[in-house]
Amino acid sequence: MNGVHDMGGMDGFGKVEPEPNEPMFHEEWESRVLAMVRAMGAAGAFNIDTSRFYRETLPPDVYLSSSYYKKWFLGLEEMLIEKGYLTREEVAAGHAIQPAKALKHGKFDLANVERVMVRGKFARPAPAPAKFNIGDRVRAKNIHPATHTRLPRYVRGHVGVVELNHGCHVFPDSAAMELGENPQWLYTVVFEGSDLWGADGDPTSKVSIDAFEPYLDLA
Repeated sequence: MNGVHDMGGMDGFGKVEPEPNEPMFHEEWESRVLAMVRAMGAAGAFNIDTSRFYRETLPPDVYLSSSYYKKWFLGLEEMLIEKGYLTREEVAAGHAIQPAKALKHGKFDLANVERVMVRGKFARPAPAPAKFNIGDRVRAKNIHPATHTRLPRYVRGHVGVVELNHGCHVFPDSAAMELGENPQWLYTVVFEGSDLWGADGDPTSKVSIDAFEPYLDLA
């Protein structure tokens, strides 16, 4: 979707200031939010692409004024409400009011922690031959979906060159809306910085993105 979260190539947000010796968490509540998101996802309440989509739907003023884990928390809250695991009345009260909705994978406990913290595997068997080859010139489609997509706005309509083929993977655009995995070929595509940023861009820069096959056409 075209939201404020898609900030690549945009000006006016100030300089990126790395924090020396940045801790993993700045406050204890941040670690609890991470744990809740991972636990509910492992229990089957949602998948990673769905959780990203709900963070993307935060109002612009809320998104821009919230810390990283506050975005996670607000997205989680809204997602669990819409999926029927919480009610707004329970959130306001701070405790359960009615029996909990059953989770797809059942109860989550300490024995699951190590498994859950291992990054998931998203490669899948190919449903059809790859459409593009390494070296092909491709154009990123000028799409503006209302739902989740992994195609950055700043490359849409621009031409790049296929550099790598990563095989078939779960298609986030489908998975985020719980429409199935719909595996698609995934490529690394390289764009010239001067094409993306115009005459004022650094002529020596290149930008590589990972793009799914449905995002691309032969140029």
